[in-house]
Amino acid sequence: MTHSRSLGAYNENAKADAEALVQAHAPLVKKIALHLMARLPDSVQLDDLLQAGMLGLLEAASKYEPSQGASFETYAGIRIRGAIVDEIRKGDWVPRSVHRNARRVAEAIHIVEAREGRDARDAEVAQELGMSLDEYHACVSDTNIGRLFSLDDLNERGESVGEKAPEESPQYELEDEDFRRSLAGAIEELPERERLVLALYYQEEMNLKEIGAVLEVSESRVSQIHGQAAARLRARLAEWN
Repeated sequence: MTHSRSLGAYNENAKADAEALVQAHAPLVKKIALHLMARLPDSVQLDDLLQAGMLGLLEAASKYEPSQGASFETYAGIRIRGAIVDEIRKGDWVPRSVHRNARRVAEAIHIVEAREGRDARDAEVAQELGMSLDEYHACVSDTNIGRLFSLDDLNERGESVGEKAPEESPQYELEDEDFRRSLAGAIEELPERERLVLALYYQEEMNLKEIGAVLEVSESRVSQIHGQAAARLRARLAEWN
């Protein structure tokens, strides 16, 4: 009987701790949702993202183990972001043409860089695609609309190509670690301005307008640089597709 009472008290305390974590970190859900929403079409509803984010926060609160080393805010942020990204992918708000154009741009960059042996210039990629420079810039900007990805997802795992090792399997973990290493190397080799935009966007979590103020360029130009960087990374990581 004593053991049963102590177990019940432990469960009640754990439940209270989880509820306190959820209440204290609810604003984090809105912050992440708004940040991600800046990359999505107007048709996406903030309430849908907030609902998904809250589910991620609840899951984080129930599974968090302080002994793992990460702070709860860091752990919860990963869970919240993942839950919102899953919701966005399920919604499939991105036109197929955007996916096709993203692949076309990446392929053109790969061809130009293989031929020239250096970073592909905007004008060269545009010519390879048979586009004017303005059309090319519009194309790479469009790939940012709803093209939500984390830097760990640039091999387009969301678009299944071939056989993949099941998640949680040792093979998956090894492949994931190898991909992260390849991605880190590819980012280091980007042109300086593209590398800076990615750092400000993903690490500092600045929006396009804020980055534009830092670089003293328009928001649309930041979108172009971001799209170009993403396309260049996809081209250089083509073997992971």
